[in-house]
Amino acid sequence: MEDVLAVYCWAPDPRFPVVCMDESSKQLVGEVRAPIPAAPGHGQIVDHEYVRHGVATLFVEVEPLAGRRHVEVTERRTRQDWAHFIKAMLDERYPDAIKVRLVMDNLNTHDLASLYETFAPAEAQRLAQRLEIHYTPKHGSWLNIAEIELSALSGQCLGRRIPDLVTMRREISSRQRHRNTRGAPIHWRFTTADARIKLLRLYPEL
Repeated sequence: MEDVLAVYCWAPDPRFPVVCMDESSKQLVGEVRAPIPAAPGHGQIVDHEYVRHGVATLFVEVEPLAGRRHVEVTERRTRQDWAHFIKAMLDERYPDAIKVRLVMDNLNTHDLASLYETFAPAEAQRLAQRLEIHYTPKHGSWLNIAEIELSALSGQCLGRRIPDLVTMRREISSRQRHRNTRGAPIHWRFTTADARIKLLRLYPEL
């Protein structure tokens, strides 16, 4: 826990950006009957019946201090999907960074082994050397700032029925452009000093 909290206190450095990553899933849901548009006297009327179209996976990356985020929508959440997401992050979104300080949970796909299972050894090593990974502790995913972004994304963009990947990607891309253009940084205020007071029960008794 204190390792992650210390990372959030570091001064901004474009050579070593702090990036938080998380993933979630969203069910794709279509309408059985077309909704009745809003009219005087009533809002939009949506039939309670719906049809399932599978599940989409959202890979979310956010650089808190820069107010920059990126969301990738995929059909699956395999090791290979995570590895390709990380490669794009390093080579396309942070090509000039020496190392990306990556904060994430320790899901079984979130490790360097996924890079080696996806790419040739030399390429996997190149990518791994540009990562400085900081894992949130077990039951401590609330320490991951990417969860804040996921919560905002769900409330602002995904709180309705979305039938397919194309529509979801379009909706998320539009919101992402707006947020990145606006520059909406996330200021983390919970420090190590706070943890040693408010979470004292988690520390061993000496």
